[in-house]
Amino acid sequence: MARVNPDPRRYVLTLSCPDTTGIVARITGFLAGLGGWITEAAYHSDPESGRFFTRQAIRADSLPFGAAELRRRFTAIAAELHADHAMVTDTAERKRVVLLVSKQGHCLYDLLSRWHAGEMAVDIPLVISNHATLAPVAGMFGVPFAHVPVPGDDAGKHAAFDRIAQLTDAEAPDAIVLARFMQVVPPELCAAWDGRLINIHHAFLPSFVGGRPYHQAYARGVKMIGATCHYVTAELDSGPIIAQDVIRVDHTDSVDDMVRRGRDIERAVLAHGLQWHLQDRVLRDGLRTVVFR
Repeated sequence: MARVNPDPRRYVLTLSCPDTTGIVARITGFLAGLGGWITEAAYHSDPESGRFFTRQAIRADSLPFGAAELRRRFTAIAAELHADHAMVTDTAERKRVVLLVSKQGHCLYDLLSRWHAGEMAVDIPLVISNHATLAPVAGMFGVPFAHVPVPGDDAGKHAAFDRIAQLTDAEAPDAIVLARFMQVVPPELCAAWDGRLINIHHAFLPSFVGGRPYHQAYARGVKMIGATCHYVTAELDSGPIIAQDVIRVDHTDSVDDMVRRGRDIERAVLAHGLQWHLQDRVLRDGLRTVVFR
């Protein structure tokens, strides 16, 4: 009879490497040899890139040692497989998220509500904004708020983003979320936060890049509008996509209607994409992603 497991703690292993035969057997054999109880396993073999991707979750209580030792042993397996990515995380260690916002609060409300309700098992130590508008929202949820104005001149912007980086890095976040932060992040910060900087764009990328995408969509007469959660790179709105969704519109919808209806989909897409990132379900493959949902 299978043992009842009251402890939900898991160790999550992710790996990407050149594809070849025997990878699954090597990883599962490695885990079985340790006594690891696999509770979730996902694999993807990409014929175009010639790469292999996997995510494994195992019961922490099935191993005689902790995450650090598992990480050490898994590193040796990754080296055998010539992996370019190999990671072990412990679900008992709460991830940390810093939120960047401007004046529009729908995504901030949604993320903080999910967090407050226990739907997102993370710590949110700080909200940063270039406006003071949403300070009461952060205060309502008991989250510290930092107001860092971003001037229009280059010198002022540089100083402001230096301050934003200082505040953010002090929290050692696992994700920095642009929850409708209406500023272009400098290339050097995109590089420093690569793989952790996540944006919600209010359009179905790669269509309607940049500002005022609903206005662009209205002018083009589209029949669907969408939202895209993606990793941020130095090229505007072109980073690897994590999550997307759409809703239908028609000729009777004004730009204001599209903006209002689009907010619902922006909230959901950002929440899903962020959750998948925090649960180590997203592996990058160049400009694409493998998402083990």
